[in-house]
Amino acid sequence: MKAIQVDKNDQGKVSASLVDLDPASLPEGDVTVSVDYSTINYKDGLVLGGLGGLVRNYPHVPGIDFAGTVLESQSDQFKAGDKVVLTGWRVGESHWGGYAEQARVKSDWLVPLPDGLTTRQAMAIGTAGMAAMLGVLALEDAGMDKNNGPVLVTGAAGGVGSIACALLAATGYEVEAVTGRESSADHLRSLGVTTITPRSELETPNGKPLNKEKWAGCVDSVGGAMLSNILTQMKYGSSVAAIGLAGGAALETTVIPFLLRGVNLLGIDSVMCPAETRQRAWQRLHTDLPKDKLDSMINEVSLSEVPALGPVILGGQIQGRTVVKVG
Repeated sequence: MKAIQVDKNDQGKVSASLVDLDPASLPEGDVTVSVDYSTINYKDGLVLGGLGGLVRNYPHVPGIDFAGTVLESQSDQFKAGDKVVLTGWRVGESHWGGYAEQARVKSDWLVPLPDGLTTRQAMAIGTAGMAAMLGVLALEDAGMDKNNGPVLVTGAAGGVGSIACALLAATGYEVEAVTGRESSADHLRSLGVTTITPRSELETPNGKPLNKEKWAGCVDSVGGAMLSNILTQMKYGSSVAAIGLAGGAALETTVIPFLLRGVNLLGIDSVMCPAETRQRAWQRLHTDLPKDKLDSMINEVSLSEVPALGPVILGGQIQGRTVVKVG
């Protein structure tokens, strides 16, 4: 089977290449899947470059998500021919992932593909779309009201941001998008964004513990100083779903927005969230995410192109969703 394999040499340098592997070398698991598609995510970029300490054992097959068809199953949850999707569970990090024509995993990690959703569309959604949907669900569960004002989406041109913008707009929210790419304006407006805010306006906090109230909710994939600034401008009783840290892991803030405005900071984990939550998210993605907008985000690449794309996504240069045709 064809696969992308990362390996480390005697000098500690990690490299990624397209190789032929014996399916017998697949790791343990009770379900074997013929992989149709995977994607390029920020974590994939880290793994391809040997960064972040995500991989402990080499050689390794990356790819933190995939969609395909069950080949063999020793689980009563799935049978040969079932369409399935996988995101999270540290697949592609501690367990071999989706950048191979076959994957063997635990059945508990798989979710049945919703009827009417193709494996290509599932990976156009992928881990990024799952995280975005979990963020929207958390905001709604915390009481976000579409009549209370705009919802802010940071990192809007990226994978999480693009899906979040399209989801929110399709379900009736007024969406304000933050991006540092002027070239992304038309793309974001096509997803339903009504207002585009330059990243530079939110990158530097002004030092005040509270500023004018602006947003009824926020899906944040940036973190760092931008998140600090956003917290001071959230409306009373509103929430921020924190999904990523492209702008840094440090968060310098005060407790004032939480104490005086009842602002909530909601942590979103797409890696280890329970199976029932995943199924709820996939059903909402299937019903609420417009398929034409999803298809407009897709840039499809071959498996052989994956190694070169690691530095590209780490540099923030990928717009929308890059889908990898594997099988």
